[in-house]
Amino acid sequence: MAYIRKYIRKYGLLFTLSVLLVTGEAFVDLLQPAIMARMVDEGVASKDLDLVMRLGGWMLLITALGAVAAASRNIVSSWVSQNFGAELRQDLFEKVQSLSLANVDRFDKASLVTRMTNDVTQVQNFVNGMMRIFVKAPVLCIGSVIMAFRLNPYLSMVLIAVVPAVGLLIVMNMKIGFPLFIKVQSALDRLNGAMREYLSGVRVVKAFNRFDYEQDKFDRINSQYERRSISAQRIMAAFGPGVTFAINIGIIAVLWIGGIRVDSGHIPVGHIIAFVNYMTQILFSLTTMTMIINMFVRAKASAGRIGEVLRETDRMVATDTPGSADSPDTAISTEKPKPNNGPRSIAFENVSFSYGGTEQEQVLKDISFECRAGKTLAVIGSTGSGKSSLAKLIPRLYDVKSGAVTIGGVDVRNMPPKALRESIAIVPQQTLLFTGTVLDNIRMGKPEATMEEVEQAARLAAAHGFISELPEGYGTVLGQGGVNLSGGQKQRIAIARALVRKPDILILDDCTSALDNTTEAAIKEGIARYAKGITCMMIAQRITSVMDADQILVLDEGRIAGIGSHAELMSRCSVYREIYRSQFGKEAESYA
Repeated sequence: MAYIRKYIRKYGLLFTLSVLLVTGEAFVDLLQPAIMARMVDEGVASKDLDLVMRLGGWMLLITALGAVAAASRNIVSSWVSQNFGAELRQDLFEKVQSLSLANVDRFDKASLVTRMTNDVTQVQNFVNGMMRIFVKAPVLCIGSVIMAFRLNPYLSMVLIAVVPAVGLLIVMNMKIGFPLFIKVQSALDRLNGAMREYLSGVRVVKAFNRFDYEQDKFDRINSQYERRSISAQRIMAAFGPGVTFAINIGIIAVLWIGGIRVDSGHIPVGHIIAFVNYMTQILFSLTTMTMIINMFVRAKASAGRIGEVLRETDRMVATDTPGSADSPDTAISTEKPKPNNGPRSIAFENVSFSYGGTEQEQVLKDISFECRAGKTLAVIGSTGSGKSSLAKLIPRLYDVKSGAVTIGGVDVRNMPPKALRESIAIVPQQTLLFTGTVLDNIRMGKPEATMEEVEQAARLAAAHGFISELPEGYGTVLGQGGVNLSGGQKQRIAIARALVRKPDILILDDCTSALDNTTEAAIKEGIARYAKGITCMMIAQRITSVMDADQILVLDEGRIAGIGSHAELMSRCSVYREIYRSQFGKEAESYA
C-alpha cells in the first residue's frame, strides 16, 4: 500500500481537480433537457419567442462552460496519466534493479517485460479514463435518474424495472471477466517470452535451419493468446448489447406510456422530450460504464501483477538480522561495516547453498577454504560441479543457506552491497556486452576512467589491437549483446571492463574459453603484472589455465575434492588427475 499512497500524495490534487471538472461537465449535460422541456412547454406552446430566445441563450452559455470544463479536464488528465505511467514504469524498473537475483529468479523475464510495458499501459489508460469519462458516466447516470424522477415520477417507474436489470449485467460482467483477463495477460507473457527467446537465439535457428520448428512453436503460443483474447472479448462484448437492449426497451416504454398520458392531458409534450433525453443519457452512461468495467477488469489484473513485483521483499535484506532463519549457523551483526580498500582474504566457512529451498537441491555442500589476500585461487571441476555458483556468493549475488562467506574477516552479509561490489570486479561465464560503443562498454567498469586507463586495460586484456582496427576504434558502436564481434573479442572486452575497475578482488569465471592458448597466456601474463596485490579467483575448465595459480580448488558435485598446488593435486587428488588425463592423455601424466 505504500506505493499507492505515494501516487495519491503526488497526483491526488490534480486527480481531484479533473474529477471536479468532469463532474461540472456532467451537470451541464443534466441541465440541458430540463431547459429544453421548459422551452417547449412554456415558450413554444405559448408562442413566447422572448422566452425561447432567453432559454436558448442560457443553453449556449451552459454549453460553453461545459466545453471549457471538458478542455481543462483533457489537459489535466493527459498530464497526470502520462506522468503517472512514466513514474510507475520507472519505479517498477528501479524495484527490479534493487532486488537480489534470488528474488528476480521468481519471475519469468518475459513476464517482467510485460509488466513494465503492457500492464503499466493498462493501468495508465484506466487512470486516464477515470479522469475523463469514467467519473462522468456514473454521475450522468445517477443525475439523469434523479432528474427524471423529479420531472415525472409516473414515467420514472420504467427506470425501476430497467436499472436493476442493467446493474445485474454489470456485476456479471465483472465476475466473469476478471479471471479471463488474468489468463490473457499470462498468455501475453508466454508470447513475449517466445519472441525474446527466438531473437536471442536467431543465429542457432539459422545455423540448424529450424525455421519451421520455431514458426510452429510461435504459432501455437500466438494461437493460444488469440483464443484467450477472443474468449475474453466475446464474453465481455455480450454485455454491451445487453445493456443497450434494456435501455432501448425502456425508451420504447416511455414513448408508449408517455404518448397515452399526453393524449389524456396528464403530462405536457416537453416532459416526454426531456424524459427521452434523460433515458438516452442513461443509455450512454451505462454503455460507457460497460466499457469502464471491461477496462477496470483488465487494469485490475494488470495492477495485481505490478503489485506482485512492487511488494516483493528483498530476501537479502531479511538475512541482515541476527539469528536469521536463512543463516542459522551464523550470528550476523546489524552493523554495516564498509570493506577496507586493499587486498583482502576470501574465506568460505562451512558454506552450503541451493537455488531452491530443499537440501536435495544443494549445489554447494559444506565448503570451507581460504584464499589469502593478494594471492590467486583457481577453481576447477567438471560441468555442474558448482564453480560459478561459488563465485556468485562472493559479491553476494545470492546468499548462502548455511555457513558464511567472509572478506577480510567480515561476513559479506554485514557489508553494504554497493560498497562490497564496488571493490569487486567479475567477468561472468556468459559474456554480455551492451548496445553502445566499445568505450562505453569498457567504462561500465569505471564510468570516470580516462582514455589512458581504458587503453591500458584493453592492452592487458589483449583487446587494444583488434579494437584499433575497428572502423571507429573505441567509438565503434556494438549491436545488442555485441553481435558484431566474435566470441573471443567479446570476452577480451569483458576482461578489460573488469580490469579498468582496478578492484581489490578479481573474479574470472571461465572467461577465456573462446580464446586460443597464446592469447590466454598473454592475458594471464598481463593480469599477473597488473594484479599484483589483488586477490584473484580464477574459474576454468582447462588445466593449463590454472596450473600456475598459488592454490587450486577442485570441486566435484558441489563438494571439495582437493585443494593445493598442481603438483600436490596430481599426487593425491584422483578427480584432478582424471581432469588432467581427459585433457592431455594418460601418457602425459608422467611428465606432469
